[in-house]
Amino acid sequence: MDAEQRRTEQQRCGYVAIIGRPNVGKSTLLNHILGQKISITSRKPQTTRHRVLGIKTEGRDQVVFVDTPGLHKGARKAINRYMNRAAHSAIADVDVVVMVVDRTQWTDEDEWVLEQALAGPAPVILAVNKVDLLEKKSTLLPHLQFLADQADFKAILPISALNRHNIDELEQCIREELPESVHFFPEDQVTDRSQRFMAAEMVREKIMRQLGEELPYAITVEIEEFAERDGVLHISALIYVERDGQKRILIGKGGSRLRSIGAEARKDMEALFESKVMLKLWVKIKSGWSDDERALRSLGYDEQG
Repeated sequence: MDAEQRRTEQQRCGYVAIIGRPNVGKSTLLNHILGQKISITSRKPQTTRHRVLGIKTEGRDQVVFVDTPGLHKGARKAINRYMNRAAHSAIADVDVVVMVVDRTQWTDEDEWVLEQALAGPAPVILAVNKVDLLEKKSTLLPHLQFLADQADFKAILPISALNRHNIDELEQCIREELPESVHFFPEDQVTDRSQRFMAAEMVREKIMRQLGEELPYAITVEIEEFAERDGVLHISALIYVERDGQKRILIGKGGSRLRSIGAEARKDMEALFESKVMLKLWVKIKSGWSDDERALRSLGYDEQG
């Protein structure tokens, strides 16, 4: 047996889909597993719109996490259908599925997500998130028994993604299911996404956090310029909305809201890119973009993205 064969046998690598209905904490879980932020988060459901890979390499093991948009029934708009397709295709192509649910809540959508998970070939680990927020801890044990009756899960773990409660145990469960394989990515790579993509997502996160109630899903962001000059990253972002009223809300009185969004996004960009950033934001109306398949593709919402 040559050295290359021995190295291959010693390594394990696999894909792990993190799935669940909207707003159960999938992106927060991924960020805390990786120890850095690659998926944007907000209190609004459907903040995650794209599949994002998060890569964690420790010793012989490399886990490639797939953060998916929240699966939801009755997807009416083209963008909702796109998000469901992105999540479904992830389930079909992975070695392990981690299904995330919210505390002792169990809804029709959770039931539906479970059906999708069980339709795939991979073992399913159930992560019961946000248990630190339970008002009555005594409700947890009977609920865990109820969940155990729903399917033959590989494991059921109560966790808190935010406080890292039981996250090490979850990662150990995942590693036990990894197939023997050479690593797919370099040891120091953390995501498959480009810096341009990350910049656009950071702008969108700040909008969702500041204007989630007023503009829940009507915005998307496109990076027009991403260039380094004299040690400074120059980034220009175009924010699309669907109506004139949304544009006025986004800009704010005297441009105040847009400046606030830009200041927060720039701070995150400088931390991530380890560079001074000059950020410029513009707002443009693109009527009906979220329900237009062709417009979605032109804005980067494709099957791979």
